[in-house]
Amino acid sequence: MSYQVAVLKEGYSRIVNGTVLARGTSTLIKGPKNILVDTLSPWDKDVLIKALQKHELKCEDIAYVVCTHGHTDHIGNLNLFTKATHIIGYSVCHEDQYYIHPFEMNMPYVIDDQVEVIPTPGHTGSDVTVIVQTDALGIVAVVGDLFEREDDLDDPALWREIAGSENPKLQEKNRNMILRKAQYIIPGHGPMFKVTEEMKTEYPTEIEENVPSEGLKSA
Repeated sequence: MSYQVAVLKEGYSRIVNGTVLARGTSTLIKGPKNILVDTLSPWDKDVLIKALQKHELKCEDIAYVVCTHGHTDHIGNLNLFTKATHIIGYSVCHEDQYYIHPFEMNMPYVIDDQVEVIPTPGHTGSDVTVIVQTDALGIVAVVGDLFEREDDLDDPALWREIAGSENPKLQEKNRNMILRKAQYIIPGHGPMFKVTEEMKTEYPTEIEENVPSEGLKSA
């Protein structure tokens, strides 16, 4: 059985009268193991439950919840998913059990042969990305705020300054790696977009240290 990827709620970010308005994206990876990536904000509880119902799922049907990083608009409804294993940045737990996984040593967390969670720090020091192999789209990367939205390819200030980056050099390195790995990217605050050959070639590829190079391969 293959995986399907569905955006449950598309995020956004914009500046209005000097204030940043933002909501994160939540993504369902439906298949042998149902996986939810980012749980929206605490004000989006009903939105999330109803979105899952449209896919004939309840909160208890989710096997893994992955939060790409620890900001409020990505972790706001963790308590809905008490049956799931939680991967929150570099932390992996279920109830009171915490599992040591060496994300810091650049090791992917393998859910199965079609889905893995890889470290992609930069926006924060412990961001992760979910990489899923699909029949319909090829490799899809659900990246959280590693990419704010497609526009930030042309306007780096969107991810460096407006979204904020704890380590811009490292974030750029991981952005480049994802562009080379994925056919589609689901960013933290905008629509899914297709990775074009122009995007792949426009970014430098010579810096390879400290980014994952193994794991799922592009078709």
